[in-house]
Parts: sequence; structure tokens; C-alpha cells
Amino acid sequence: MPFSRAKERGDVPPAGPYAGRESGRSTRVTSSESNGRGTRRRVWVLWLVAAVAYAVDLGSKLAVVAGLEGRDPVPVLGSWLELRVQRNPGAAFGMGSATTIVFTLIALAVAAVIVRVSRRLTSAPWAIALGLLLGGAVGNLTDRLFRSPGGMRGAVVDFISVRDFSVMNLADWAITCGGVLIVVLSFAGHELGGARLAREQAG
Repeated sequence: MPFSRAKERGDVPPAGPYAGRESGRSTRVTSSESNGRGTRRRVWVLWLVAAVAYAVDLGSKLAVVAGLEGRDPVPVLGSWLELRVQRNPGAAFGMGSATTIVFTLIALAVAAVIVRVSRRLTSAPWAIALGLLLGGAVGNLTDRLFRSPGGMRGAVVDFISVRDFSVMNLADWAITCGGVLIVVLSFAGHELGGARLAREQAG
């Protein structure tokens, strides 16, 4: 009788060749749902970091163009670091000024690749790295598309002048930091989809 009552309540696992199937299916569904939730969280980290990087870059460019363009440089650390607005039609260090449209296409390609890769992203560090890269690329891409002379040939606004080095902007810094983090993660064995973590847990 106690066994019958327990069976009616569903406390006794099913017997026979199908025993454990329901439990296994439930475990697999739970694992899949958990992985999906984890993936979405990492994707949102990417979009959040990209949005913040883009907003900070765009805001800084609007501010320096309105307040500093055409004026004398503003020293931050003496002559070693200054705020000096400069329009750059080329890449970093002023290279490639005659092929502006090439850098526009490269920025578009980088953004497209990151969006495609984000679908299998489960690593928070990778999300941060790709977010920085995406935010910086879109920040400079905005200048290419909408600043004079337009037509995908717009000049990027640079304003962070480092003595004997280059004049850059915050988008360049975001791209640089994202690129360095990607290299570090690659050498450390961290993967986009968290495969390394899965292997460690299995081992």
C-alpha cells in the first residue's frame, strides 16, 4: 500500500527499458536552456560595451569640434599630451589619406564579422573585446559616412595628441584595447564559445 501511494504521487521512477529517459531529456533541456540564457547574457555584454564606446567617442568628437577646432592646442600633460583637433582622411598615423574609401569598407567588414560571430558568443572577456572593437569601428565609420566631404570619404576627427607619436581619438583607443585583449585571450586559450571551459569541466 505505501508503494502504491508513492507511485500515485509520482515519487517512484518508471521501470523498464524507458527508465531514465524522461530524466535525461529533462537534464538536456535544462542544460540547453541554461546555455541559451548564458549566450544571451554575453551578447548583451558585447552590445552594451559597443554602445558605451560609441557614445563616448561620438560625444567627445562633438565636444572638441564645437569647443576646440581652430584654436590653439590645450595642454594636458605639458607638451607630451595635448588636445588638438585634426581631421584625418586616412588611417592611424595619417597613413593612406588617398584611399579613405578602403578604410570605410574595412570598418564595414569588421562590423559585419563581429555581428556574425556574436551569435555563438558565450565568453564575457571576448564580449568585452569585440564590443570595444565594434564600438570603435562604428565610431570612426560614422565620421567616414557623415563628415565632410561625405560619400564614404569623410575625415575622422582626431584630438588626442601624444608627442612624437600620433593624434588619435577615443575610437582608436577602443580599437587598440579591443585588439590587444583579443590577442591576450587567443594566446591564453580562451574561446568564443566557451569550449575551453567545457573541456575543463569535463576533465
